[in-house]
Amino acid sequence: MTVRRVNVVILVLLVIAFLIILHRNLLNLNDFLKQENSADTVPGMVLPFETDFLSDHKVTRTGDEIPVVITAPEERLGAAVTAMNSIYRNSKANVVFNIVTLNESVVHLRTWLSKTDMKHKMIVFDPKILTGKISNDPQKVEAVKPLNFARFFLPVFLPDTEKVIYLDDDVIVQGDIRELFDTSIKLGHAAAFSEDCDSASSKGIARGAGNQNSYIGFLDFKKEAIKKLGMRANTCSFNPGVFVANLTEWKQQNITSQLEFWMERNAKEDLYSKTLADSITTPPMLIVFYKHHSNIDPMWHVRHLGVTGAGNRYSPQFVKAAKLLHWNGHYKPWGRASSFSDIWDKWYIPDPTGRFHPIRRHAEEK
Repeated sequence: MTVRRVNVVILVLLVIAFLIILHRNLLNLNDFLKQENSADTVPGMVLPFETDFLSDHKVTRTGDEIPVVITAPEERLGAAVTAMNSIYRNSKANVVFNIVTLNESVVHLRTWLSKTDMKHKMIVFDPKILTGKISNDPQKVEAVKPLNFARFFLPVFLPDTEKVIYLDDDVIVQGDIRELFDTSIKLGHAAAFSEDCDSASSKGIARGAGNQNSYIGFLDFKKEAIKKLGMRANTCSFNPGVFVANLTEWKQQNITSQLEFWMERNAKEDLYSKTLADSITTPPMLIVFYKHHSNIDPMWHVRHLGVTGAGNRYSPQFVKAAKLLHWNGHYKPWGRASSFSDIWDKWYIPDPTGRFHPIRRHAEEK
């Protein structure tokens, strides 16, 4: 009986000793963490282009995959990555980015995206597919960017996909991309666009220079091939920089072949408007989708932020409410003279190779 009591006492003493040691270790750990935090945090310090893309907090993404196609030319890789980041951080959807780029940019892009957790696939675009489909005029060839035509070949890139979103790289998404993906496309339509005349950004269209809100601003209605189509010159145009496509319908209607046909026809007959500037992908799409497309919510394509005076056309409140912002036009948000570039900066992920740098006035003045 006495031995049992001794054993119980020894056991109690051992438990007490263990608890004391554990308590001391916890106190030491707490002190260590406090020292670490005080050393790393500098009150008032602002990190340039800081984002939360490396946060330990992982968003649980559910549902079917939402495929998004975006192009990424070497000189604009930062634009594509920034657009993707804005989409990914503003949605819990299971987004998969299908990035169309040229072979020369694959390594650079892979290095950049390795610093993120964005789900993506790379598609290497072969410019040879455009042979015979663009003008041989040296001045025009120089202005042609092969990746601009990637949107014409969506079923080639995604043969097993039924529905897809296409986006230009000069956009920022502020809404949940699932909402855009859920856009209703009418039976028999292969795509949905935002029209220029009745869109939320119609007041931002640069008028006077070719009437770029109607078909006559993109096509030469004096040409016989255009006349024979019977299209009305004052028909409202649409911007193909943002659209949702039904690829099943696209393939059934041979949309890609139709677009290639009009590219080849233009290369021979010069069918596009002389005031077109660099929107050479728009005319064939206007022809093929003439009065045969669905519409997306105008707030999902607030555009013309890249034209002169955009900062005066849109209020900060309107820009904040927009679901998608598009800097189509000469001035891009990674350049020095763009409006609302601070919104773009919020989603910018620095290039780990150091080759891409946004241009900012305050940086030049230092």
